[in-house]
This record gives sequence, C-alpha cells and structure tokens, in this order.
Amino acid sequence: MTWWILATQSFLAAASALFSIVNPLGGALIFAQITGDRTHAQRTVLARRVMIYAAIVMMSSLWIGAYVVDFFGVSISALRVAGGLVVAASGWRLLNAPEKNDDKKQAQAEDARGQDDIAFFPLTLPLTTGPGSIAVAIALGSNRPAGGAAFAAFATGTSAAALAIALTIGLTYSWADWITDLLGQARIRIIARLAAFILLCIGVQITMNGVLDALSAQGCFSGRS
Repeated sequence: MTWWILATQSFLAAASALFSIVNPLGGALIFAQITGDRTHAQRTVLARRVMIYAAIVMMSSLWIGAYVVDFFGVSISALRVAGGLVVAASGWRLLNAPEKNDDKKQAQAEDARGQDDIAFFPLTLPLTTGPGSIAVAIALGSNRPAGGAAFAAFATGTSAAALAIALTIGLTYSWADWITDLLGQARIRIIARLAAFILLCIGVQITMNGVLDALSAQGCFSGRS
C-alpha cells in the first residue's frame, strides 16, 4: 500500500472521529448564543482564537498524551484498548442521545454570558474540545504504527485531520449565525448522529487493534504455549 493511501486513510479515520466528538456545527449553535451581544467582527476574532486553542489542544493530545500515559507504566496495547472503549462509548452515547450532550454544553455555556475573555475557557475548554475530545485524540495517537513510512503517513494524515477540524471550528464559529439559520438544530443533530456511528466503528477498531497487539505480545499467534 502506497504512502499517500495510508496517509489518506489516517486522515479520514481521524477526521471522522474528531468531527463527531467535537461537533463544530452543534458548537456553532452555542457559540452564536454566547456571543449574541457582540458584533460580527468581534465574533470572527473570537472564533479564530478558539480555532488556534483547539488546534493546540488536539495536537498536544494526539502526540503527547500517549507518552504521558506511558510514563505512568500503561502499555500502548492497554491504552489502545481503554482508549478504544472510551471512543466507542462516546460514539454510542452520541448516537443514542446527542441531545443530552448538547444540553450539558448549553448549561456550561450559560456561565460564560457577559464575560470578556472567553476564548479559551469556556469556549475551547470544555465546550469545543473537552475531556471527550481529548480522550479521543489520545486514543487516536495511541494507534500509531511503530515507525518507518507507515508512521510518517499516519502522523501526516492524523495531524492534517486535527488541523482540518480546527479550521472547521474557526469557519463554523465565524459564520455561526448563518449556519444556524440555514441548517437549524434538527438537521445539525441528524449530521451528528451519522458522525457518531462512524465514531463508534472507529472505537471498536482501535479496541480490536489493542487486543490483537496484546495477544501478539504474549505469543498467542506464534504457536508458543
């Protein structure tokens, strides 16, 4: 399999997972409500700051999170299994009741009304890239190949996906009023359910990879007793 195909596959898998858990369209609804008393120019500046912060959070989780967990003695296989289960559970929850997740974010957003500097807290953390997004990013990072061309393709595709999601956040938040008027809450939740199913599948795949790695490390496939 050629390098660019591996990079494309990594990009699509990471972008699907991050898009479904971050849900930029749903976040645009909350962003529009929180910043309703600001001008379009002020909302655009605020959206760009959130975009930068979100990119930093996702990239740090992708490439540092797994090493931090490994520092505490957790193996990559265990991290993949646990991370995959978290991703799958998040996908299942969003698939069945995305409204509860939106309502929770809405409740957190009420405290931000009237504050001056809200770009990082609470707009970035926890409303846009909260604990769930960080857990998904760490799980994706833990699924990296050992090295070589496969790792380079994975790193390129996954990093590009995180930056693409951050760019999507910036665009959707900048035009939050227009997007909410065009799609409406019902259509946004339909898109969120479709993305949640993809997230569920990705979580199952990461878990399977972790289980297979653990079994292989124990020599279960080498014919040894």
